[in-house]
Amino acid sequence: MKNEGGLNRLGRSRRRFVTGLAAGGALAAVGPFGRLAWAAAEPAGLKTLQGTEFDLTIGSTPVNFTGKDRHGTTVNGGVPGPLLRMREGTTVTLRVNNRLTEDSSIHWHGLILPFEMDGVPSFSFPGIGPGETFTYQFKVQQSGTYWYHSHSRFQEQTGVYGPIVIDPAGPDPIKADRDYVVMLSDWTDDEPEWIFRRLKQSSDFFNYQMPTVGDFFQDMRQMGLSKAFEKRRMWDQMRMNPTDLGDVSGATFTYLTNGVPPAGNWTAIARPGERVRLRFINGAATSIFDVRIPGLKMTVVSTDGQNVEPVTVDEFRISVAETYDVVVQMPDDRAYTIFAQSIDRSGYTRGTLAPRLGMTAPVPEMDPKTWLSMVDMGMGNMPGHDMGAMNVQGSPQPSAAMGQAHAPTAGQQAGAAGAGAASAQQGGSHATHGMPGHTMGSAAPTAAQPAQSGMAGHDMSTMNAQAKPAPAQGGHNMAGHNMGAMAGMQGHDMSSMEEMTMLGTEPGIDSRSMAPSKSLSDPGPRLRDNGRRVLTYADLRTIGGPIDQRPPSREITLRLTGNMQRFIWGFDGKKFHEAEPVYFKYGERLRVRLINDSMMNHPIHLHGMWSEVEDENGQFQVRKHTVNVQPGKQLTFQVTADAMGQWAFHCHLLYHMEAGMFRKVIVA
Repeated sequence: MKNEGGLNRLGRSRRRFVTGLAAGGALAAVGPFGRLAWAAAEPAGLKTLQGTEFDLTIGSTPVNFTGKDRHGTTVNGGVPGPLLRMREGTTVTLRVNNRLTEDSSIHWHGLILPFEMDGVPSFSFPGIGPGETFTYQFKVQQSGTYWYHSHSRFQEQTGVYGPIVIDPAGPDPIKADRDYVVMLSDWTDDEPEWIFRRLKQSSDFFNYQMPTVGDFFQDMRQMGLSKAFEKRRMWDQMRMNPTDLGDVSGATFTYLTNGVPPAGNWTAIARPGERVRLRFINGAATSIFDVRIPGLKMTVVSTDGQNVEPVTVDEFRISVAETYDVVVQMPDDRAYTIFAQSIDRSGYTRGTLAPRLGMTAPVPEMDPKTWLSMVDMGMGNMPGHDMGAMNVQGSPQPSAAMGQAHAPTAGQQAGAAGAGAASAQQGGSHATHGMPGHTMGSAAPTAAQPAQSGMAGHDMSTMNAQAKPAPAQGGHNMAGHNMGAMAGMQGHDMSSMEEMTMLGTEPGIDSRSMAPSKSLSDPGPRLRDNGRRVLTYADLRTIGGPIDQRPPSREITLRLTGNMQRFIWGFDGKKFHEAEPVYFKYGERLRVRLINDSMMNHPIHLHGMWSEVEDENGQFQVRKHTVNVQPGKQLTFQVTADAMGQWAFHCHLLYHMEAGMFRKVIVA
């Protein structure tokens, strides 16, 4: 399968990512379809519908972003669909007509509304059949920047998405002379079903950053033979990929700004001295972006529609489905590039902020394609492992230690999620953790052996459990590393190690995070120590504090799990169809703990309710509708179950969601 995929990949490869068509070239390359999905002559690039009555039509429309004629699944003929502008406190009616030959839907992402209006087929309504019209009607209870998209198979990838701006009922506390939506997305000329099949056949099919022999010789010249060999030894033994930051890359994607490819140069007009509000929305199917405007500072004033205490940064990472509002001030009469590079550094989209149309500014080079580190594998900065010695191109690199533990052998069953807990796992055999050189077999203390140093307060004796270590199958053989080296892992919740060893190995689990950090101040892989001031969740503080002052009455823990080789994703090792619903009691206040056992970011979206993220000490930090859980990290948020009904809870990376990382939450 791997070799076949490699041959096909070489045959189809576009080694340079697609920057799309410039305005003139686009018109010349339209061909028989006769139209484009965007118009570079319009500074905003988006049609706007405003008021309380909206008519939307989902259909198939000819588009051309790359020089190839394709059909997009569009809203009112555009990719993205029109900007919907509403006002807080009004009741809106949205009539959605489906002109496709298949069912469709629209979900109003981040809006607080009755579950019957949420737009998730089989949860809140049956979907919108071909030729049918569904009328959504609800009261607008919030203000800020949001968006909408289809919740039907891969229609979000093919174009069914668009921005929402809700003006506050009173004066807007954020003052600006200009106001623009900047919607980032990813377009592919390939069929999403084909992409999904390829990912299932070979999860790294679209990754052209795999370590090569040439890279090895380059490292050997720079760092010597032994270090170059050591840099790769761990990854080879664990059969893991140090450059796996995204599922689909710029080899297939063209990245868009408001539906305009990079060569189209979408432009926002601003005069010198004016304050400009830029409402960034990540409407991509699966691409995470790192955003900056070289030469300008950005003041972040809102995230996910909720105003925050202003914080000034050079750059921010926007995960799929998140929104960030920033304010910039134009200092002079020249152009500035709005630059959004994909997290895997395989491509970018860009726009321009300028006093006049037609102006451009230099487009920066993309940042280095550094490897993932032990921090991204749930290891943290373990004493005895020199992270500095592993630095390549300014980013920590893995050494002989590995931070994810291979899961236990098959046969253990994860318990059903219920009113008391989302997942109650039953024990079977425990794991031998797959880090070359770490011995777990002797780590479980007997009655005569105290728990290992540095793990005070966590009795490791429960790890003995009359069970033999599981063999490391394709896994991470930790034989040889003393667990005493884990002393002093402050800031890492070692209690999760005991829980980790009691979780079963389903086909959908290939690793476990040993010591998932609670820190919110880490900007994440490929952003650490880049010389720029990068936004983190630790910088965000929602104005006004939490909605509900009650402490949580209970806690639910869910592990974000996956099997990269099989491209299986889920919660607690179970795909959606294998798992029971998660139950919230109506009116209760509860804490949800998410532990990311994988080496990929997961933007997790809970429909219908706010997720109020906590800091490391359990104190309120920021209110969001989508929380990005970094590789090898854990994150907690509190939620008030104040919305009756059935709600979706899922990773917003579309291919992860379709591969199983999806749960039903029932509030009753």
